[in-house]
Amino acid sequence: MTENIIAQKINGITRAQKIKSYRRDPLSLVLLFIVNFSSILTIAVLVFIIGFILVRGIPNLSPKLFELKYTTENVSLFPALVNTLIIVVVSLIIAVPLGIFSAVYLTEYAKKGSQLVKVIRITAETLSGIPSIIYGLFGMLFFVIALKMGYSILSGALTLAIMILPLIMRTTEEALLAVPISYREGSYGLGAGKMRTVFKIVLPSAMPGILAGVILGIGRIVGETAALIYTAGSVAAIPKSLKSSGRTLAVHMYAISTEGIYVNEAYATAVVLIVVVVIINWLSTISARKLTKG
Repeated sequence: MTENIIAQKINGITRAQKIKSYRRDPLSLVLLFIVNFSSILTIAVLVFIIGFILVRGIPNLSPKLFELKYTTENVSLFPALVNTLIIVVVSLIIAVPLGIFSAVYLTEYAKKGSQLVKVIRITAETLSGIPSIIYGLFGMLFFVIALKMGYSILSGALTLAIMILPLIMRTTEEALLAVPISYREGSYGLGAGKMRTVFKIVLPSAMPGILAGVILGIGRIVGETAALIYTAGSVAAIPKSLKSSGRTLAVHMYAISTEGIYVNEAYATAVVLIVVVVIINWLSTISARKLTKG
């Protein structure tokens, strides 16, 4: 009880001091208002968008949308859901190890001030800003036509892996750079080698930042349409193999909404898409916590 009372008094004194400082400096008060207003506006827009989708989509959810086979009568989203999960898993299997190991090389092994490192960072930042349709055209020309993979899940996954690779690499690099040097020095002082220090000390400490990049990558994969239309195709069926064509939930939603007949089903698909993203992010968070504790 005594500790709570002391903490409340300290917080009260701190707030009073902040109010006095804001009154003395009008610019600080204006900046405080802008920050709070921007936060409230951002949250309000997010709540409005999600609420609008839920209100329009939940009433249109029905068992026929989850039938195994897609027809023009049931407009089933189940094949697209399966394709989405497959593409997410395959893309992450390719992109996450490459992105993490590339970031480890840039931060831990590359020579400080190297021109090669600067070129790689500039290239990664440039690739992050390229529109997804450019990646789709590249994937179609390279994977679909040049390598003769055809419109397939594998072509789409490889294209998306290239798309999210710079994002994962840069976020992982920033997370590794944020790990204090004292962690490395302490590990070296106890006799650990370079590789053991990186994998036992540095990477677990940077796991929250790495997870952030992976989650952003998952969000981009799940919401992608342009790149997949040119590479994975839009067949509404569960793929027999990675060489089969298929559509994801985002492509499915785009396809049925543009037809103008299944708009309600498109909103229902959007609800399922939101739920899938939330579940994947939740599972990623749990996995990261277990890896960090381990």
